[in-house]
Amino acid sequence: MDNVFVFDHPLIQHKISLMRDKRTTTKEFRELVSEVAMLMAYEVTRDLPLKEVEIETPVAIAKSKVLAGKKLALVPILRAGLGMVDGMLNLIPMAKVGHIGLYRDPKTLEPVEYYCKLPEDVEEREIVVLDPMLATGGSASAAVSFLKQKGIETIKFMCLIAAPEGIARLHHDHPDVPIFCAARDEKLNDHAYIVPGLGDAGDRLFGTR
Repeated sequence: MDNVFVFDHPLIQHKISLMRDKRTTTKEFRELVSEVAMLMAYEVTRDLPLKEVEIETPVAIAKSKVLAGKKLALVPILRAGLGMVDGMLNLIPMAKVGHIGLYRDPKTLEPVEYYCKLPEDVEEREIVVLDPMLATGGSASAAVSFLKQKGIETIKFMCLIAAPEGIARLHHDHPDVPIFCAARDEKLNDHAYIVPGLGDAGDRLFGTR
């Protein structure tokens, strides 16, 4: 499917396998999420524009490259998306961080925004929306819609595990938003959990049930 990037790097695949293991502790799971997010950040930022500058080294004047164009903002979907932020910031510490909180209306079953706090200059930034799991795609699609309503045009979505249903939903609603994932799993079960997945990412990150 167009605009979907699945990471096959051995380090990422190894760490995803450890995350899937139900015996992995909360501390280990949290560390793995952060590490995988950092490794994925390397590829998610591959297309950032560069400009040439002159730098004086201890030996001579060198023509070198630095980042140009739009700056970055990370927008985790609460609460599980928080687990991916620190890993990303380790690689791109200049990025600003916003937050979006969503809940599902019990009657309409549609996502409702209950919290949104974004950097003041967010319209000038390239946005990476973070959520460990892309299951039904409802929350991801809603988060992207909310950002677009605020005038943001350049958006990427990054997750650890994606289900075909979630990919299809986000791709249908927002075909312009590329999806980056560490693993594309088989399906959703009757409870909308990704199979084989890794369970509830939020519970495993924060030690809740």
